[in-house]
Parts: sequence; C-alpha cells; structure tokens
Amino acid sequence: MTLKELNIFYELCKYNSPSVVAKRLNVSQSAVSLALKSLEKDLGVNLFNRIGKKLVLNEYGRVFKEKTYKNYTELIDAKHLFNENNLIGEMNIITSKTIGSFVLPKIIYIFKQNYPKISINKKNENSKFIVNSILEGKTDFGFIENEIDNKNIIKEKIGEDRLIIVSSDKKLKKEYFIDELFNKRWILREAGSGTREMFLNAIYDIDLPVFYETNSISEIKMLLKNPDVITCISEYAVKEEIKRGELFKIKIKNLNLKRNFYLVYHKNKIKTKIFEKFSEFIKKNLKTIQ
Repeated sequence: MTLKELNIFYELCKYNSPSVVAKRLNVSQSAVSLALKSLEKDLGVNLFNRIGKKLVLNEYGRVFKEKTYKNYTELIDAKHLFNENNLIGEMNIITSKTIGSFVLPKIIYIFKQNYPKISINKKNENSKFIVNSILEGKTDFGFIENEIDNKNIIKEKIGEDRLIIVSSDKKLKKEYFIDELFNKRWILREAGSGTREMFLNAIYDIDLPVFYETNSISEIKMLLKNPDVITCISEYAVKEEIKRGELFKIKIKNLNLKRNFYLVYHKNKIKTKIFEKFSEFIKKNLKTIQ
C-alpha cells in the first residue's frame, strides 16, 4: 500500500463519495476507485459498504482506520521533518580540547537557540583520536588545529589560533631564546595533541626537557600557578588568565607558532542541510570572536 492510497482511503472515510474526493484531491474519479481497489486487494478484504452512491465503512474498514490513522499522520509529518525551515537531526562531533573548550561552546549555544530541534553530541579529544574516529566512521566530523595529510579526509580552514609560551613568573619580562628557559619545569600536552605536535615541530632541533605531561588543559592551568612551571598553550585557553594578570605571555625569539583551525570530515560524507548550515554558522561566528 502507498501513502497516496491511504490518503484516498481516509478522504473517503470523511466524505463517503469518490466524486467529492476526486475533486478535493484534483484527480479523476477513476483514479480514486483504482486506488481503493488496490488497497482492498492488498488487504484481501473490502473496506466499505457501497450504499447507493455513498461508501460507508464496514467492520473491516472501521478497524483498519483505527489501527492505521495515527501511524499515517506520523509518516506524513516525517515527510516534512527535514525541510529548510524545520531542520531536525542529530550530529556527532569531536573537537580538539582547545577548540571544544574555549572556542565552540558559545557558538554552539547560539546555534542551538536558532535550531532547537538539532541535537549535538560533542566530545573533546586530541587530534589523533579525532582523525581515527572519522576514518572509522564513528563521528560525523571534527575540529582540529594540526596539519594532516590523509587522502580520505577533507579539511576546511575555519579560523586561526596562536600558541604562546606562558608562566606565572612576573620576572620573565625580556625576550628569550627557547633554550634560555630550560631551567623551568616544562609541562606539555599528551602525545597526539595538536598543540604539542606543533610546538615540538617548531623547535625540532632542540631537546626540550619535559617535566610533566597531561591531557587536561585545566590541570596545566592549575599547575601554572607555580612560577617555576612553564608551558606552550593556545592563546584562547589562557586569554582570561592573562587579562586578569594571573599568567604572562613570554616573548620568544625566532619562534612562530601561528596555526589554523580546521573542520575535518571523511571524503565520502554526504553534506546534509544540517552539516552545511552548521559549518557555515561556525565559520561566520568564529570570525566575530577572533
């Protein structure tokens, strides 16, 4: 049976006349009759009593209507679920810890206000984890900072970031070469982190003495309260602490740590309306906070 046949059936239930239903649906009366015959053939029973020119529901017809009408209306509603003005769906995204903790939350909050029927499941992980999840089809798309070269992954630049060297030591006021700070206790993100990878690549010929590693940005910021501790971190992650004078940006000679933010997804991903709307929204609003 088809939705068209069911529609004609329910119209006949209401108006009892093939000619009236044909006029309402802008089809021929023979089309109405054929649809009803097809439906009754599929069910193996007659649904109406033919009384004069009227069609009146019989015992089978009444129970068929009762059992099916709710499901029919839900199917009709489902046809309109994904139109432009009524976007509904669920997105699974994984973001790097910097982007997920300090860049996207406010933007996602505003997006949810505009599109309340879109559910967003967000996790924060390191870049290596994100890339593997996309390749394995475990997430829709992700946000990372480090450069990747994988033929199966598409990356789109959505913004920029800068890594900085920070400490709570107020005495570090001049400009330094990186190895002049090796007397400090260096704390870095874990292996697989985009922040760590970029920093170590930038000082590739220098053996950095790493005192401690962690996958938590919050833990790094807590440890930075000790003036002996130093780290390389996203400017976004410590923007408020620098503004309050709790941490200080240290000037480093010959070290450029500017990087890009990327939206990444599998090359075979279908770009749904939700995907396009969300990615456009992110790109547009990211510019306003940079």
